[in-house]
Amino acid sequence: MFYGGSMDLQYLHPDMFNSTPKLWFLDLSKNAFGNEQSISAEVFHPIQHLTRLIIKRSQLHSLNFLLDANLSRLSVLRASENTLDVINKTLIQSLPQLRYLDLEKNTFTCDCSNAFFIDWAMKNNNTQVVYLSKYACSYPPSLRGKYLADLNTDSCNVNVDFICFVCSSAIIIITLLVSFIHHFLYWQVIYAYFLFLAFLYDSKKKQMRQQNEFQYDAFISYNAQDEPWVVEELVPNLEGEQGWRLCLHYRDFEPGRPIIDNIMDGIYSSRKTICLITHNYLRSNWCSKEIQMANFRLFNDQKDVLILVFLEDIPTCHLSPYYQMRKLVKKKTYLKWPKPGDDARVFWQKLKRALETKEDPEKQNIILSGEKLRLTTRNL
Repeated sequence: MFYGGSMDLQYLHPDMFNSTPKLWFLDLSKNAFGNEQSISAEVFHPIQHLTRLIIKRSQLHSLNFLLDANLSRLSVLRASENTLDVINKTLIQSLPQLRYLDLEKNTFTCDCSNAFFIDWAMKNNNTQVVYLSKYACSYPPSLRGKYLADLNTDSCNVNVDFICFVCSSAIIIITLLVSFIHHFLYWQVIYAYFLFLAFLYDSKKKQMRQQNEFQYDAFISYNAQDEPWVVEELVPNLEGEQGWRLCLHYRDFEPGRPIIDNIMDGIYSSRKTICLITHNYLRSNWCSKEIQMANFRLFNDQKDVLILVFLEDIPTCHLSPYYQMRKLVKKKTYLKWPKPGDDARVFWQKLKRALETKEDPEKQNIILSGEKLRLTTRNL
């Protein structure tokens, strides 16, 4: 037995107990061990038979020196009236034979850092934590004066298995959702994305349209396989004979610029958009985007900026897979390129009058519907 209390000790040398290997009782109360280096774990290595340690009122801020002290036989620990704030799980596990613990009148922190100690002190059957109901909170200030045992630790317990389950379930659901969208709703998502881009672009161009300053009279939306008809028929008649300014892919798109930007710039820099409908056009994804953006502008401006021209005879039933086109055909009248041998002069006259109309959609519909004349002269 060794009584070292009230000796005003501030430091214990690591070799202090080398000559007392059978020491089983140690009292170091009422000293000044406020410095973290005052007591080291090496002090206790020679006294592995220690079963009782009393270290009350010694200005201790922590019991971490016991972590590596190898006091496997310590059964009684009295460390009351110090400034201990947190008792962690590692400290408790380092004292496997502990049967009596007294930590009364310490400055405990009442938060999740002491959650393990609170649960352990209230539920374990091997160690008696004396005066547990009197352990008062010192921090945070809002809980000062309340008791450590009253702290609800439910919110501090993290269920790792549940978190893993939620995370894995979320990953599986997201994977399935992405796969479903990609397989079944891919083009709808792309359509919504391009409509959003068109909405942003439309806002930027609104002031220019209000001033009626357009670079082109018409943007020509067509499939690349129908370009010979555009070059040989459309351009000579609309630009050569009638004097309209047309925006054409092969001639007016800016090289190196993203194609979607070129399309939007072409549509919003033109008074009208002429869509040249063929079977090739219906199968083209980019042509679909062009007509979708032109349709968005029609909806947003409440002006008839869209002119449909069918270069081939396409029955309405064949438009069923192309929802957007079928919807437009039901709402709007359209022009049809004459059959081989018929006169195309009425067609060009109607297209000219459609380009001349400014803002009245009803007027344009009347112009395009007209009479269904098919006169002979020109081949596709």
